[in-house]
Amino acid sequence: MTANRADEHISSLRHPNPNWFIPFEPLPWLRGCHAQTLAGNYWRRKPFALSFESEAVEVDPSDGSRVLCHCHWQPEPIRAGRLTILLVHGLEGSSDSQYMRGITALAWNAGCNVIRMNMRNCGGTDTWSPTLYHSGLSADVAAVLHHFVNLHSLKRVAMAGYSMGGNLVLKLAGEFAEQAPKWLLAAVGVSPAADLAASADALHNPSNRMYEQHFLRNLKRRFRRKVELFPAIYSADGAASIRTIREFDHHITARYSGFTGADDYYYRAASARVVSRIAIPTLVIHAFDDPFIRMTPATREALVMNRAVTLVETKHGGHCAFLTKTVRTAKPDFQFVPQDCRHWAEATLVRFLMATAGHADGG
Repeated sequence: MTANRADEHISSLRHPNPNWFIPFEPLPWLRGCHAQTLAGNYWRRKPFALSFESEAVEVDPSDGSRVLCHCHWQPEPIRAGRLTILLVHGLEGSSDSQYMRGITALAWNAGCNVIRMNMRNCGGTDTWSPTLYHSGLSADVAAVLHHFVNLHSLKRVAMAGYSMGGNLVLKLAGEFAEQAPKWLLAAVGVSPAADLAASADALHNPSNRMYEQHFLRNLKRRFRRKVELFPAIYSADGAASIRTIREFDHHITARYSGFTGADDYYYRAASARVVSRIAIPTLVIHAFDDPFIRMTPATREALVMNRAVTLVETKHGGHCAFLTKTVRTAKPDFQFVPQDCRHWAEATLVRFLMATAGHADGG
């Protein structure tokens, strides 16, 4: 293992100068964690105009739960041999989240197939499942992967997730361990919520209450909708008095998802338990100044010691933001990244996957 230490990043890179890697340089007026996080969410982007096919995928035959996927397919003659990237969004996000669209545009320009997966109930699909969604449903990601591999005879597949989606992706990779399907070639987690308990508690810090209340409002609104749709399963009793994410996870998520409480949920659903077992090439991107996603020393050590994992931690970047300072000339092998791309993590993610997995035909 080679450690590369620069002013703005600390990385465990398996090669001192991998061709896909460009160090992160934050915009100087966006060095604060909240500035990066908020600006990353509202930064104006080019219009997203790629066409897609919508497909419902059953992820749990026992209760008929389905998820909505938006798919961007290369022409059928080359489709199977092109790298297919499955994208998974974060808490209360959807397939239309800004970063999902940004990654899709870059990957499509690189010749990839892209699947933007909605978690259960997301993307307007509350009626599609009698269950809630939560951070432990890595089996849903596996079901979507297998569905499309079988449908299109895909040969080269990777998966990437942001925040909660990052936890799901890392959890699935760890659960696969040495038994990952031969077509699953790589994974990426950006700002992954791998240590769920520590991150949930960090959300309740006074400086993070605006984030906690934002998530909590949306989660409670979604839960009220589930109560209306499935009154035989859910009850709104006590929900109005919930004031924190931990309380919501204890009284709602755990109660209706088979966990004994928040602590049991956080332990069993956290990818931190299994990241040491990841055996496919995996990139993890995390900012030291992420306002509420915490990475414990034990998890950091497990990632660094795993030779299949490349951990890149930046001093700045906030949560899922990483707005970069300079406009860099694209490297010759990665011309699909436009010179005016400000979203460093999105570009780094796609460059890593192309360098690690690429296309069967070399296109």
